[in-house]
Amino acid sequence: MPDQTTCQFEARPRRIALAGAHRSPEYCLTCGVRARSVCSVVDDADIARLAETAVETLVLPGRCFIEEGGPATDFFNITSGTVKLFKALPDGRRQITGFAGTGHFLGLAVSDHYAFGAEALDTVRLCRFSRARMRHLLDDFPRMERRLLEEASNELVAAQNQMLLLGRKTARERVASFLLDRMQDALDPTGVVPLPMTRADIADYLGLTIETVSRTLSWLRREGMIAIGKGHAIHIAAMPRLEALASGDA
Repeated sequence: MPDQTTCQFEARPRRIALAGAHRSPEYCLTCGVRARSVCSVVDDADIARLAETAVETLVLPGRCFIEEGGPATDFFNITSGTVKLFKALPDGRRQITGFAGTGHFLGLAVSDHYAFGAEALDTVRLCRFSRARMRHLLDDFPRMERRLLEEASNELVAAQNQMLLLGRKTARERVASFLLDRMQDALDPTGVVPLPMTRADIADYLGLTIETVSRTLSWLRREGMIAIGKGHAIHIAAMPRLEALASGDA
């Protein structure tokens, strides 16, 4: 299990000092993430009711905010930063099952307990929604309920894609698929892929060794498909070739 001392989140002090620690309707109306999140289906006239249920929360790097097996009391809408999702074994070993970034909605548990853990890779900001209060809102916002069902369906598709990646794809195909998924998540038209996760995290997620991930990235660079940028970023230089490789057509 994750270290219980680090599996926690911290609400921003200036927000805690306010009544209810909720988002303001004005903030929600101008939120740059709204178009990408489940909040997009709520009309401007009704956004105040949604804002009353949202608590602005800051999660520091390395901290967990969802504990696998813990009571599923909240939903989380990521407004900035990157999160790694994982499953744990009783002896402490963990398998990374995915990464979530801006606009992702987490916590759609099918039971009363979370089926996975979530840890911030960098500084993560999110809106935290009480599941109990959200249930009352869904009665009045059927479009949002349908949007949540779409999110659940997307998670199922992602799980199926991960099974294909781990079961059939080669190391090069896995790394190429990973980079394309991260680029799609970042929505950067320039082809820049931010990678705040470590090579060990990438290897864990792809079912490879760290050495294999590093060798594959070097090979992709030599082949002219990617360029290594500053910091934790990669630039995709030959999109059609990388897509062909990821799909197995190369």
